[in-house]
Amino acid sequence: MLLRTYEADLFESSRGRLEAIAYRLLGSAGDAEDAVQDTFLRWHAADRERIETPEAWLTKVLTNICLNQLTSARARRETYVGQWLPEPVLAGDRMLGPADTAEQRESVSLAMLVLMEKLSPNERAVYVLREAFGYAHREIAEILDLTESNCQQIHRRAKQHLTTDRARAEVDAAAARKVVEGFLAAALSGDTEPLIRLLTDDAVSVADGGARARARRTPVIGALGIARYLRGLFRPGPAKRAYVGGSAALHAAVVNGAPAVLIAGGERILGVMCLAATPDGVEAIHIQVNPDKLERITRQWAAAGPHRPVTEIW
Repeated sequence: MLLRTYEADLFESSRGRLEAIAYRLLGSAGDAEDAVQDTFLRWHAADRERIETPEAWLTKVLTNICLNQLTSARARRETYVGQWLPEPVLAGDRMLGPADTAEQRESVSLAMLVLMEKLSPNERAVYVLREAFGYAHREIAEILDLTESNCQQIHRRAKQHLTTDRARAEVDAAAARKVVEGFLAAALSGDTEPLIRLLTDDAVSVADGGARARARRTPVIGALGIARYLRGLFRPGPAKRAYVGGSAALHAAVVNGAPAVLIAGGERILGVMCLAATPDGVEAIHIQVNPDKLERITRQWAAAGPHRPVTEIW
């Protein structure tokens, strides 16, 4: 059945919401776009005259596509080289979706996306639809073909798994730059003490290089260990200059709602260091250097330029 103009417009008006749901479920902007495109193809092939509530139908189809991808993704990540981290997304990207409430903002932070990897696919879907998009349990139950009481139980269980004791600081571009400037001043000082003071005692640093970039394959835990690790990471050397092609510009940005260091070599973003800042200090550093997961943020950063770096190194 040919897609009429109003039916195409209806889908396009839902695209941003669908992408935001899919990104939270999959942790990958590329996979989210693919899931939304698959949803469009099913919308195109469907008997649309018989669909009473298009928004609910599209959400159900998309969610089930994502659930199938999550199941296969778990198998792929068992053979993933090193640590797996989500794809970082710049502030303003529609993948981030609604950010009116603390729950919506938290649901798309890199720290929360990492935690959600521990949930079952159904737990993740219930949590995302309820916390980030405000769906009623009755609506979620219809989307996932569950009973409403079962949906409520899954939601409670998911929240218990994702409970965190520390509230993360909310940041805008100016606040992010201030955090990044302080972080880089400490990291480039050549001394571990300034960094230790910025980190919580139980801080953790995780890096993702996949099979395409060098990255530490195990997490670093504790302020002292992370401070020593970062001191070495930022120390100049010929291998680093050769990899970057000269010097690297260090920029401040807001990524997934948190302050972040963007490491740029020419027109490329070579790495993203996302800082999970809390009132007690930085509790986590997520370092993404897998080139496959930096393509989107490179395009967006270039489109939004020019940018003033905080400093240059190497």
